[in-house]
Amino acid sequence: MSFIRFKPLYFSKVWGGRNLESKFSRDLPPGVPIGESWEISDRCGACSVAAGGVFDSMTLRSIIEQNPEYVMGRGWNPKKNFPVLVKWLDCSENLSVQVHPRSCRARSKGVEPKSENWYVAFARPGAKIYAGLRRGVDRREFGRLAAGNRLDKAVASFASRGGDSLFVPSGRIHALGGGNIILEIQENSDTTYRIYDWGRTGLDGKPRALHVEEAMKNIIFSDFEPAPLRFEGFSNAVLCRSRQFEIRKIKLPKGAKIGYAADCAPRIISVVEGALKSSCGGAVGLSENILIPFGEEAEFSAISACAILETVVFNACS
Repeated sequence: MSFIRFKPLYFSKVWGGRNLESKFSRDLPPGVPIGESWEISDRCGACSVAAGGVFDSMTLRSIIEQNPEYVMGRGWNPKKNFPVLVKWLDCSENLSVQVHPRSCRARSKGVEPKSENWYVAFARPGAKIYAGLRRGVDRREFGRLAAGNRLDKAVASFASRGGDSLFVPSGRIHALGGGNIILEIQENSDTTYRIYDWGRTGLDGKPRALHVEEAMKNIIFSDFEPAPLRFEGFSNAVLCRSRQFEIRKIKLPKGAKIGYAADCAPRIISVVEGALKSSCGGAVGLSENILIPFGEEAEFSAISACAILETVVFNACS
């Protein structure tokens, strides 16, 4: 065994759709809009379960508790959660305008900070991403627009396209626009302050709760009009680096090989174009996300022209 594969956890969302089915040939729960697929998760009530291999049917939590150094590296506390959460998002409609708590405030409030990276796998014509403030919008103007239910006028946006990548640190106001399929790689956190929801109701027909007061305390009001990374022509480029992880995009021509040594760092491999074949046998197809434990070596070859995101997971003990 050189990697661990997990079963996706699907969640219905008012802004979701069925594009994970049509684009990735996923077998989705019937009859509901699916907005999120949690691919690798170590959260209470939503923990990934291994699919096949020596850990078949075990949760990621159990795997780490029983094999902490093998999975995470030397000195890892087995009670400490896996620090990264990986999701696919099918944004058939706009997501809410929101912000995640900044680290400095999260510690004092007992909530979780959350920085994340968005990789755009597909974007329909006209799709947008909203991130940061429009230049010139200060706290006072933001409050005025919030009071008038016009916060869409405060948030900057850009037209999205496949291959775009944007890092969203804690404190950056943001929203994913309708028409995007996004691979989100984030800190293991689920604390969100929703501040504007486009006048929409939830799946129960009621307006979704807003958290304007808490959001105002966490927004970085000097964060204006961030731009996406677009690495055209590059075969190997760093997309982002946070305190929990580093993400690199790697393009492989058909037949090219890529290998990972044991005892370096746990890694997540996300296939965003094409497919890989493992030297141990078996394919890793489009949209799949696998975990290479700290104690494993692995080698893959590109079945076809391929692009992967390689996420190095940092061990605070190393």
